[in-house]
Amino acid sequence: IQPSVQEALMEGRPVVALESTIITHGMTYPQNLSMAREVEEIITTNGAVPATVGILRGRIHVGLTDEELEFLASSKNVVKVSRRDLPFILSQGLSGGTTVSGTMIAAHKAGIPVFVTGGIGGVHRGGENTLDVSADLTELGRTPVAVVSAGVKSILDIGRTLEYLETQGVCVAAFGESREFPAFFSRQSGFQAPYHVRDEEEAAELIASALGLGLSSGVLIAVPCPQERAASGQVIEEAIQQALSEARSKGITGKELTPFMLQKINELTDGKSLDSNLALIQNNARVGSCIAVALSKLQKARRMGNLPRREDTTSPQPVVIGGINVDFIAKAQNPVILDGGQTNAARVRRTFGGVGRNLADCLSRLGQTPLFLSAVGKDEHSESILHYCHHMDMSAVLQLEGKSTATYCAVITSAGELSVGLGDMDIHHQITEQYVSQFKENLCQAPLVCIDGNVPLSTIQYVCQLAREHQLAVCYEPTDENKASKPFLSDSWKALTYISPNLQELRAINRTLGNPLPAGIEYSE
Repeated sequence: IQPSVQEALMEGRPVVALESTIITHGMTYPQNLSMAREVEEIITTNGAVPATVGILRGRIHVGLTDEELEFLASSKNVVKVSRRDLPFILSQGLSGGTTVSGTMIAAHKAGIPVFVTGGIGGVHRGGENTLDVSADLTELGRTPVAVVSAGVKSILDIGRTLEYLETQGVCVAAFGESREFPAFFSRQSGFQAPYHVRDEEEAAELIASALGLGLSSGVLIAVPCPQERAASGQVIEEAIQQALSEARSKGITGKELTPFMLQKINELTDGKSLDSNLALIQNNARVGSCIAVALSKLQKARRMGNLPRREDTTSPQPVVIGGINVDFIAKAQNPVILDGGQTNAARVRRTFGGVGRNLADCLSRLGQTPLFLSAVGKDEHSESILHYCHHMDMSAVLQLEGKSTATYCAVITSAGELSVGLGDMDIHHQITEQYVSQFKENLCQAPLVCIDGNVPLSTIQYVCQLAREHQLAVCYEPTDENKASKPFLSDSWKALTYISPNLQELRAINRTLGNPLPAGIEYSE
């Protein structure tokens, strides 16, 4: 997953998936490249992050750089990749453009709920005899992604395609004031969609409803081509019949049929079909990105409304006390890291960590919903953290004006060893005894209290004293060699039930207690 896409997903910002078969097989170079760039620009302009999906040298990419887009657009020997093709293409290290089906799989696995394309595949004309039915339709029946398209390509049997979508349990809705199902180049197909949504907000509500039900099937939003750029239905139909006749005479079938048909129709209509094709793709990108933005806002509002509240909890919660960090991890690409102020090539990524946050996250994913006591600043990092931790009870976390959220930067060698770590963690001093004592009742009833070494010494001692008085189970995560010994500076450690040190932290604890080292282990300077 491209870093910009991954970051947007982590922060809950809207992302729109895009297919790449239209680049590799739908248009010729360089028109395909300019089209791909334009579509990504439209999505960005409308407030979403584009994520074009493609296969490059045996790896699925969600989000492509401009160089990667150009590679797919200009390459001659790339494959059209649907569900059935993925295992072979990946195992052979080949490159390819993903179809609607292939793109839906990648988008779903990446956590992207909205996907924009030109038009989906369907039941081919004569499909009742040939059984030539696009895998796009079965994918819509088993992959929960919303596909925004200009309906079904008009070279197909639209009536049978709609019947097949019904059989697959796919919710189909036309976009706009009419239920008229669009026919790709044309605004009318002569068929009605089962439903229609008037605008992006209604579309977002529909998608959110489908995702919330957990049906494991997709949604098709059918957007008509703009009126001023739509091709005449009669002109297109005549071209389709002529192209079909030529395809039959040449024995063209299977996945080669659609690219052949589109190219032939473009020739027969003197480019009018291509003009409509470009217009509908651009329009779908605009509509789809607006739907993605509306869906993101809707999901965010619902998450805020559904955050667990302490007063709603019937059984006692675990309590976790500790740090929240924004981690920047820089992994060198070369074996030797050059010093002296030189820039080293590296891969840099941002993640959300902090020992306390990690513990609370794990307990939440196990269904325990712990009360989490920590502190963040009111800065550019805090909103991203709170969104990323939407599945956790963050209601008691302090948000402090004028303070910086804790950040940590790790420089990792190409072999994966930590070279240097830098931290700005002063805000952890705000997890004070006075703050924590406000939750004394929760602490005294908690089935488990977890505390990390980022917490001030006085707070650790306060929690250990409560543990003694109320026979509480306390888990201490030492966090760092320099912080590990805090409970061991007094008798507080005797209240601990569990501790999880690494060897260096255990050495530090042993040294603080004045115990001899076991044979064969030495203190590091």
